[in-house]
Amino acid sequence: MSIVLLRSIQADVRRSGNTKQTVGVLTMNGRSMLIVAAMALVLAILSEVAISAQDKYTLRVPDGLAFSDFKGYEDWQLISSAKTDDRMKVILGNPTIIAAYKSGIPGNGKPFPDGSKIAKVQWKPKKSTEAPFSVDVPDTLADLFFMEKDSKKFPDTGGWAYAQFDYDPTSATFTPNKGGTPTCGHVCHVAVKAKDYVFHPYQKR
Repeated sequence: MSIVLLRSIQADVRRSGNTKQTVGVLTMNGRSMLIVAAMALVLAILSEVAISAQDKYTLRVPDGLAFSDFKGYEDWQLISSAKTDDRMKVILGNPTIIAAYKSGIPGNGKPFPDGSKIAKVQWKPKKSTEAPFSVDVPDTLADLFFMEKDSKKFPDTGGWAYAQFDYDPTSATFTPNKGGTPTCGHVCHVAVKAKDYVFHPYQKR
């Protein structure tokens, strides 16, 4: 409450002589101001959280793919799964590449069409403490590995581009992995050039 407003109310009290009514007004105004101040504090805290939370879709591998190209990957269909000594993986595909798989690609000798996208989600494994048998289950998220087909944009790498974004569970943030550049990814996938550079088949289910 401002000093000017307080002095104005005090002047009204002297003129009216109704002290009780004015005190009631002051009490109501004081409570209202406390409520407003509390709401402002809550909004400020929420705004700070929103600002500090990472927007992963603004990330991009230097001179490479953008995270935003794979928006919605969490809901893509399963292609396959895999496991190494230090990673558990699921390979997901967007509707374009799933349709291509179901049409017989790459087994029919045809390449995947432009617009095909793959997302490989990789976790660090741990032993289950609940199952009555020995089994590895996903622990913390390790990274995301993406592939995108665009023959016009990436002619030197078989039409494919690659990107990896590493995850830090402590800060709950992603960072582009410098090794996830188109050249590095292509070198790894040349081994399956005959399958249009894609390792994993669409598994029977």
